[in-house]
Amino acid sequence: MTAKLFEQRRDKLAEQMSEGDFVIVFANQQGKLEKFSQDNNFLYLTGLNHPELIFAGGKYGGQFNSMLFIERSDPDRVVWEGKKLSAEEAVQISGIQTVKHLDEFYGVLSAYSPLIKKAFSNLGFAALNMPPTYPMHMLEPLRTRHPQIEIRQLNELIAPLRKIKDESEIKQLQQAIDVTGEGILDIMQSAAAGMMEYELEATLFFRMQVSGLKRWGFAPIIAAGINAATLHYEKNECRIKAGDLILMDVGASCNNYSADITRCFPAGAKFSPRQKQIYGIVLDVQKRVIELVKPGVELSTLNASARNWLAEGMQAIGLIKSADEVGKYYMHSVSHFLGMDTHDVGGREAKLEAGNVITVEPGIYIPDEKLGVRIEDDVLVTKRGHQVLSRHIPKEIADIEKIRRQALK
Repeated sequence: MTAKLFEQRRDKLAEQMSEGDFVIVFANQQGKLEKFSQDNNFLYLTGLNHPELIFAGGKYGGQFNSMLFIERSDPDRVVWEGKKLSAEEAVQISGIQTVKHLDEFYGVLSAYSPLIKKAFSNLGFAALNMPPTYPMHMLEPLRTRHPQIEIRQLNELIAPLRKIKDESEIKQLQQAIDVTGEGILDIMQSAAAGMMEYELEATLFFRMQVSGLKRWGFAPIIAAGINAATLHYEKNECRIKAGDLILMDVGASCNNYSADITRCFPAGAKFSPRQKQIYGIVLDVQKRVIELVKPGVELSTLNASARNWLAEGMQAIGLIKSADEVGKYYMHSVSHFLGMDTHDVGGREAKLEAGNVITVEPGIYIPDEKLGVRIEDDVLVTKRGHQVLSRHIPKEIADIEKIRRQALK
C-alpha cells in the first residue's frame, strides 16, 4: 500500500463531510510490555502502524486540510523504547504533509474550535460504570469548553467507505484467509483424541507465525464435543475425546484484515451417522445461502432464508416439530460484514454492494447430544454475484474424511 492510497481514502472521507466538519482520529496507546495493535480507523486513513499519534482534518472553504501529530523524540528514551516515528517517515507513509508534535495538539485544536460545527472521532464505547475511552478523555476539554460543537462517532462517516473493499484490502483478506486455511488443514492432519483443544490452537498459531502473520483477528474457538454447542466458547482447555466432533472458528489477521472461517471435523477417521446428518443439513443450507449473495440483496434476506431452510432440515429429521422451534438449535445471524473488524462496519440490515465481504455461517447446536456444527466461509460480493474467498478450505464430508483417514493411519 502506498501513500497515494491513503490520500484517496481521506479524499473520499472529505466528500462525506460538510463545511465546518472536523475529524480527530486517535491511534491506539502502547501498553507496557505488550504487542501493539493499531486502531482500525486510524490505520485505514493513515497507514501508520505506530502508537500515540493523532490524525486531524477539517473542511473549510470547500477544502479539506489534514495534519498529523506525532511524539516528540527523546534521545534518552531511545535505548528503552526504540526510535520514534519521524516527521519524514510519517509523510512518506501517510502522504500527510503537515506534521506537528503531540504537545501542540491542544493549541491547534483551540485555534480551530471557533470554526468547528461537528467533530467526528473514533470515540469507541464505554459503559456508564466504566472509565471513558482515551478519545473521550482527550476530547473532554472540547466538549466542556465549546458545548456548541457536536461530538459524534466517526463510524457514520467512515462506514460507507470501509464497507467497500478495494483491491489491496481484498488481497490482504485473501492472505489472511489462505494462511488460516493452511492452519486448519494442519490441524485436520494432526489432531487426535487425547489431545487438548489448546494444542490445536497452537498448531494454527504456529502456521500463522511462520507465514508472517503475527495476530489473530479474534480470540480463536477450538471446541470439541459439547463445547461446540457454546457459541462463543473461548477457553480451549478441554481434552478431546474419541467420538467428538471438533468445531474451529478461527481467523488470522493480515495488517488488521481478519479472516473468519469455521470448519468441523471428527476426532476419529469419520463422522458418526448423527454427526453426518446434522453436518449435511448445515452444509446444504450454507451452500444455498451463498448462492443468494449478489448486489442488491439484503442481509435480512440471507438471515430469513437460512432460518427457514434450517427449520425445514430440522423438521425433516424430527429434531423440531414446527418451524417456530428453530431458535432452540439455531440462535445467531447467518452473516456479518468482514474486514478490519471481524464484525465489520455496515450493520445488520444493509443491502449488499459490489466490494462487500461477508461471512455465511449457519449452524445447529444440540447440547443434549454434545454436538455443535457451524460452517463458515468468507464471501466477496462481485458486480455480477459473488466469489467465495475461502473456497479452497475443505468442507465436503468426503474430503474431510479422506484427510482424517490419512492423518490417523
